[in-house]
Amino acid sequence: MYGNYGQILAIDLNSGGTRIITPPEEIYTAWLGGRGLATWLLSEYNPPGIDPLQAENRLIFATGPATGTGIWGSSRYGVFTKSPQTGLYAESYSGGKVPLAVAATGYDAIMINGKSKQPVVLVISPGEVIIHPADDLWGKDTYATQAAVHKRFGDDRWKQQGVVSIGPAGENRVVFAVIENDRWRSAGRTGTGAVMGSKNLKAILIAGDRRRESRQPDDVRAFIKATRARTTDHPAVIGYKSKGTPAMVRLAHSVGAFPYRYWSHQPPESIENISAEALHEQCRVDPKACANCFVACSRMTRVETGRHAGLSIEGPEYETIYAFGGLCCVDDIREIAWLNDLCDRLGMDTMSAGNLCGLAIEAARRKKIDLAIDYGQTDAIADLLQQIAAREGHGETLARGIVPAAAEWGLEDIAIHVKGLEPAGYDPRALKGMGLAYATASRGACHMRGTILRAELTGVIEPEEIIGKAAIYIDFEDRHTLFDCLVLCRFYRDIYPWDEMESMIAALTGLDVNRANLERIAGNITTLIRRFNLREGLDTAADKLPDRLYKNALTTGQSISADDLNYMLQDYYRLRGWSKKGVPQ
Repeated sequence: MYGNYGQILAIDLNSGGTRIITPPEEIYTAWLGGRGLATWLLSEYNPPGIDPLQAENRLIFATGPATGTGIWGSSRYGVFTKSPQTGLYAESYSGGKVPLAVAATGYDAIMINGKSKQPVVLVISPGEVIIHPADDLWGKDTYATQAAVHKRFGDDRWKQQGVVSIGPAGENRVVFAVIENDRWRSAGRTGTGAVMGSKNLKAILIAGDRRRESRQPDDVRAFIKATRARTTDHPAVIGYKSKGTPAMVRLAHSVGAFPYRYWSHQPPESIENISAEALHEQCRVDPKACANCFVACSRMTRVETGRHAGLSIEGPEYETIYAFGGLCCVDDIREIAWLNDLCDRLGMDTMSAGNLCGLAIEAARRKKIDLAIDYGQTDAIADLLQQIAAREGHGETLARGIVPAAAEWGLEDIAIHVKGLEPAGYDPRALKGMGLAYATASRGACHMRGTILRAELTGVIEPEEIIGKAAIYIDFEDRHTLFDCLVLCRFYRDIYPWDEMESMIAALTGLDVNRANLERIAGNITTLIRRFNLREGLDTAADKLPDRLYKNALTTGQSISADDLNYMLQDYYRLRGWSKKGVPQ
């Protein structure tokens, strides 16, 4: 199939050996690339029931038919494995410039298994894999690691090159450790960094000059030009470029969906000190884009006042603001930027980190643990983050994730998660579609699989409505699955509706596609992932929200009941062709 190289690079760190896997054509036509191809690889090559931190758990980096073509929003790569955080399917995506390097290697995916006897750096380029010792890099933060690897192993022969690395959190197998690239970019959820650390793999320099062959290159170029012309004044583009994701702070708060004080039922009175407006007023902020992007959603922030003056960071994004500013009540955007920077250096997911710090605050307030920490105490939160990364003190408990932490501290009744993954910053009591999203997403409480919040916030369907919501969610989920096969940025969801996806995929791959065929492919991928999770021990009764969210309505009166969720859930199962218990037929 056009749009793919037809080659998978497999690396065994036990032996240092490599081999090339050449899947048959029908694999590509069935799964496209990116998420679909990586899911097939996990299903075929990962031993069933394996511990995620065992050597034989595969760590897969994948791009798709759009990567490296110039298609707007296509500078993304995905990382896939079995999650040490949930024990289930793991996927995480990152942008920047590194995805172009991953695609330029000449492989559709890089699959790594085994464990090195000592810390190593991989250098991967077309036709060559070199393993270098990295004992002197072990213990360094992600920023220092990336800089050192670039300096030591960078090669001007290659047009595209970049580094992915882990920090101390990944080395110590913190279950929500991330993989970082381009300094601040993160494959941020489900603990991919812990899997990389379990293999003694500190970093990978990826380089190359290869390009995928599209079926209709002239049509691809015309598509790129037409997309830019028709979206110059698109509201989504203007909104992201002007304020980025922090704009969601005010919007989520205005509809009662901004979580606060570790998921209290009372929303904050004011969020002005942590809003996008506060960020732009108190810091120097410039929009920044990934390669092949005109949306420029990212905020290149320089703190110019206060105790962190001089700090530069790409961020903070909405989810980081919610996690530390909402759940932990840090009421200063500059302090949130500092905590964001600390997490990036240590290499840990800000969403899980903020949620777990909030849980620890509640544990301390309820006398479950002896820890000097409370809401709004930034320094105490920062100290706890350091302890988590080092697995010291109460950080050792939190480093194992929310399920074991809540069990150890006797806080299962207040811990907020689905299948071991904490939710994003959209309270399902205010946005019921997000309840369905959290309950059904394959990696746990995920907001990115369907992003139905867009439909709820823009009036496509009312937030409190449950009838018909599953159908709308599946429509979003299917299209976003195709995004992750190509691989495309979520913030182009308003720019690439179904008809544009049909044109793009036909030009890239040569497949004779229509919407029905694309929906079928997307649905098959969702079902394959479900089968993988069932194989790994998923109990479908876990497709639910924490009881605390059912029992405690927001003070605004907004609520979601178990019956509400069950109605949407049964509708979702039926439309997916699964049984009433959520098992594919």
